[in-house]
Amino acid sequence: MTIIKNIENTQSPRISVAPMMDWTTRDYRFFARLFNPNIIMYTEMVTTGAILFGGAARHLDYNNEEHPIVLQLGGSNPKDLATCTKMAQDWGYDEVNLNVGCPSDRVQNNKIGACLMAEPDLVAECIAEMRNAVDIPVTVKHRIGIDDMQSYEEMLHFVDTVAKTGCDNFIVHARIALLQGLSPKENRDVPPLRYEDVYHLKQDRPNLLIEINGGIKTLAETQEHLKHVDGVMIGREAYHNPYLLAELGQLWNLEAPDRFEIMAQMMPYIAKRMEEGAPLSIITRHILGLFQNLPGARKWRQALSGGNAKTLKDVETALINIQEAMQRTEEYIKENQSSLASS
Repeated sequence: MTIIKNIENTQSPRISVAPMMDWTTRDYRFFARLFNPNIIMYTEMVTTGAILFGGAARHLDYNNEEHPIVLQLGGSNPKDLATCTKMAQDWGYDEVNLNVGCPSDRVQNNKIGACLMAEPDLVAECIAEMRNAVDIPVTVKHRIGIDDMQSYEEMLHFVDTVAKTGCDNFIVHARIALLQGLSPKENRDVPPLRYEDVYHLKQDRPNLLIEINGGIKTLAETQEHLKHVDGVMIGREAYHNPYLLAELGQLWNLEAPDRFEIMAQMMPYIAKRMEEGAPLSIITRHILGLFQNLPGARKWRQALSGGNAKTLKDVETALINIQEAMQRTEEYIKENQSSLASS
């Protein structure tokens, strides 16, 4: 099966890792790419102000291995968004996405994120300017509703208004965002998931490419959602249990990579980043979940977290230790197979 090289020739289904502040950094994205060549990577949300006034390279640089990669922008000024979208295209990004889903107070005060769902005409103006500035796709990530705007009909009106610009790809977080009274963390868990609203949107607008996001943790759940929508965006589970990305390779009949092979590819990258002056802990924090649910996983996390690992040799030692723990467990299971089966 042909492997995805960029967004334009992305085969169905579209599977992506959600933009997550402080998590989906370029170090994490390099690591995540090693599990699956077809997963679409998103940057953290970057505001237009940060790009225009905070140093473009700092916010836009990425590793070539990260493709296909999407820049997620935060903003509500159509001209600024268009300028940053053009910069993203010139930088080599495959796609640009507008954030209409973040519920934090900080972004609300700057008219960024989920609060924009209450202003579909403004979002449409932003998307129109962004699309006119580039040839690459421009997409929208939004909630199913906010505060008093919680009905399916109101979400449909929002999507229809934006779709008139020619935008045909919507990534829908299947929870409302309660901007008054809940923290950003609570907005990830407290409002109930309403997957049916997203399914309904695809049924009502079959010409649009609809992707679903929110609380999805397994290959089986992903496969179930793909019966109803065009794509699935995985959030926190892809960070805490990154091997899920390898398991998702079954969607393209890909062979799952070995965890130790992944680390063999990761080690030269870590060495390179350290030569550039990056602290080891900045990088290792993204790989703590590599052995999630396996023997020795806790000791792996302890060895690499909190600044415990100070050199590459420390990482190599942690790898040896977890490999030995896994071998001991495997030997124990083989030696006690009959008694384990009967218990």
